Amino acid sequence: MFKTLLTCIAAAALTVGGASAQQSPPAEASVSISGKAVTINYHAPSVRGRQVFGDGGLISGDRNYPIWRGGANDATALHTEADLNIGGVDVPAGDYTIYISLADTDAWELIINKQTGQWGLTYDAGQDLGRAKMTMTKPSSKVETLKYTLTTDKFELAWDDYVASVSLSAK
Repeated sequence: MFKTLLTCIAAAALTVGGASAQQSPPAEASVSISGKAVTINYHAPSVRGRQVFGDGGLISGDRNYPIWRGGANDATALHTEADLNIGGVDVPAGDYTIYISLADTDAWELIINKQTGQWGLTYDAGQDLGRAKMTMTKPSSKVETLKYTLTTDKFELAWDDYVASVSLSAK
């Protein structure tokens, strides 16, 4: 009986470990612009052999589709200590949520939303600060895990077969 109990405990531990390996881990991208921090906090899902974008893709099952939370789990958060211009949208210092419009899979729009602290599938278009058309390119190879990159002049996200970016500058 003791041996059976140990076997069950070991199996449960493997199951829990396997399940946590399938989750989307928290991630962060940050940059200092004019001495002020700009940070994106998100959960980074992985492709894992699935179709992600387009009809029948993983994201198309979200209730807000074609609006995507730009990550997994909680809404993707943007914090800026500087007044910014992101792709033509004036963004005062503060906290925001990032969404992506995938209405055209090959021409994304970055959505900067004033609502904060919500679950990723809670989207209120009435809270949009603004939208910016993103420049679309293809990565040299598939990007397995979603990645945001911030530089002093660019806001970029890459995942699967897509890289989308907009200009970024201090005001």
